[in-house]
Amino acid sequence: METGIIVSLALYFILMIAIGLYAQRQSTSDSEGYLLAGRNLPPSVAALSAGASDMSGWLLLGLPGALYATGLVEAWIGIGLFVGALFNWLIVAPRLRAQTEKLGNALTIPEFLANRFPDKALALRVTSAVVIVAFFTVYTAAGLVGGGKLFATSFAPIVGDWGLSPYMAGILLTAGVVVAYTMIGGFLAVSLTDFVQGIIMLLALIIMPLVVMFGAGGEAGASLTEVQPGFLSLTEGLTFIGFLSAIAWGLGYFGQPHIIVRFMAIRSVPEVKNARWIGMGWMALCLAGALGVGLAGRAYVERNGMTLEDPETIFMLLAETLFHPLVTGFLLAALLAAIMSTISSQLLVSSSSLTEDFYRLFLRKDASERESVNVSRLFVLIVAIAAIVIASDPESEVLGLVSNAWAGFGAAFGPMILLSLTWDRMTGAGAVAGLITGAVVVFGWIAAGWSASFLGGPGVYEIIPGFIAALVAIIAVSKATQGSVAANPA
Repeated sequence: METGIIVSLALYFILMIAIGLYAQRQSTSDSEGYLLAGRNLPPSVAALSAGASDMSGWLLLGLPGALYATGLVEAWIGIGLFVGALFNWLIVAPRLRAQTEKLGNALTIPEFLANRFPDKALALRVTSAVVIVAFFTVYTAAGLVGGGKLFATSFAPIVGDWGLSPYMAGILLTAGVVVAYTMIGGFLAVSLTDFVQGIIMLLALIIMPLVVMFGAGGEAGASLTEVQPGFLSLTEGLTFIGFLSAIAWGLGYFGQPHIIVRFMAIRSVPEVKNARWIGMGWMALCLAGALGVGLAGRAYVERNGMTLEDPETIFMLLAETLFHPLVTGFLLAALLAAIMSTISSQLLVSSSSLTEDFYRLFLRKDASERESVNVSRLFVLIVAIAAIVIASDPESEVLGLVSNAWAGFGAAFGPMILLSLTWDRMTGAGAVAGLITGAVVVFGWIAAGWSASFLGGPGVYEIIPGFIAALVAIIAVSKATQGSVAANPA
């Protein structure tokens, strides 16, 4: 069995590196090529790259695990994310693609904000870049923790003789492959590997629930209603606050730099529409597959008298139980692909901010294109090393910070991005106020414990108050400062 898994993973890793080498020859001669693939991504690549970099291991671990443990009511988070992603494609994607090129050919989100609001350019560029780098270093660490735990759970016999713990070996191997193709090929490599990883994830999420329900032992998939009362209900135990907190996850899309930067790289504005439908179709199928893995997996475990201590490992359990080793290796590669696609995107966005919004802004304003590309590669490595250090403790709670970081990005950047693209009376002072207010409210809410319990009742997801407060701050401060500083029209 180990040989089949090793062969599948080796082929997967070789393919990722090969794509990095191909991309290196195509689009790394200047900063626009390295950081945005020359704004020349086909709609299909941009769509699956945005989806794969978004979903991460949550799609194959977190969502199936939540459904396995609680039932169909957990699907509301996926529904909220789907609606949020759709509006992100409808509202943000075409405008951001057009305006980032029009306003100084901005290569990063902080640079776009600086060009959009020149009166507060330095404050916006520095503050947003610091937030991006700090949060994405933690985000990257969270992904590496996922890779480490995957190896510790499924590949311990394989890596046990490497002189490292399986957990640490998993972190280093995951980071090594991701850093290699990201450093070599830049944004094009990240996008093309995301495209391939997105296809692998989709195939895995279609195949697995079908095999569970209709393959050998598939009779277990026909007894979902016997698991527990209300297991297939969308409203069982659901409160109004719980419903709002679940669907509010969709608000986070508008402020995720590693997702919206894909919109900046699409080949042309008219092609955004094609990318939208490809991306939303991929997301719908993947979410449906994740639902199937969680629900059918619970029935399979119950009917076969199996024990599963951690619900989030249901995908791995089914992969190892029901499939030939070569297919198991492919399915575990799909899980690794979900993790790696997000890590690579976060590394590159962090690197681009460090290069464009720090190095070229303060240290080397006249840096050549080749120098800038090489510095970007160096920053990819530096951020990766910092993330490895954070992730090295297997008891680290960094994974618990992912939902908080999603809320922090969504509240700090979301309202600012939305209004900067759609409201020409917004001012730079309003943008700064929204950025700071959203971040402060989110972290204040978390510190007060109101995400877990609010006024004696269920907790409220921190993105809700943070997003609302940032919107109010932007509108109020923009109206108060419109007379003193003219807004730069979008």
